[in-house]
Amino acid sequence: MPYDAQAEALTLAARRLNEVSSLDETLGEIARTAQLSVPGADHVGVTLVHPDGSFETVAVTGQKGQELDQLQYELGEGPCLHAIEDATLVHVPDVRSETRWSAFMAEASRRGLGSQIGVRLFADRMGRAGLNIYSERPGGLDERSVRTADLFAAQAALAVAKARAIDQLEEGMRSRQRIGVAVGILMHRYAMSEERAFAYLVRASSHGNVKLREVAAEVVREFKGGLEED
Repeated sequence: MPYDAQAEALTLAARRLNEVSSLDETLGEIARTAQLSVPGADHVGVTLVHPDGSFETVAVTGQKGQELDQLQYELGEGPCLHAIEDATLVHVPDVRSETRWSAFMAEASRRGLGSQIGVRLFADRMGRAGLNIYSERPGGLDERSVRTADLFAAQAALAVAKARAIDQLEEGMRSRQRIGVAVGILMHRYAMSEERAFAYLVRASSHGNVKLREVAAEVVREFKGGLEED
């Protein structure tokens, strides 16, 4: 891909990633846009490592990508897992001659994988994530692909950070609304003042070591359940 074409592809990728806002939409768009932007990419998956160490493909462009992601998880090895762990980018131009991750390479080659790029997207208290880029052709992902993948991953990480911030803001608004509803229910049911109703929720949260929004949600559920029984 010539420089101008690469720049155009990355500009389009940035525009598309900026058009979505929720985290789920952003992750899906990352996979789709990476497939379009990175020269030679046939399949793309986004891997999330949860705080407990388990792996999950949270976005993927097709069944083949899902299968190759899952193979890495089952074997506990592969370019993307290594990239996530070591905060790096891994390029495998030809899986037939790659000597690392021998179990994965042998089975992936049998399933039609030709070359692969793995790159870390982010790592924080919420977990870690990486981008799996697959080509069915040996040599299908070359140095141009590597440069584009590296630049794209930086854009994608910014898009994820933005989507997370929006999700957290929306969740905060939903939580405040839920708490307000629960306070209203307690005021009505027990003839409490607003201050006493809120204090009741805080005590229940503290004594039960449960988040305030979850206590509020339980109050609302019980109230709705009582209405249905009536």
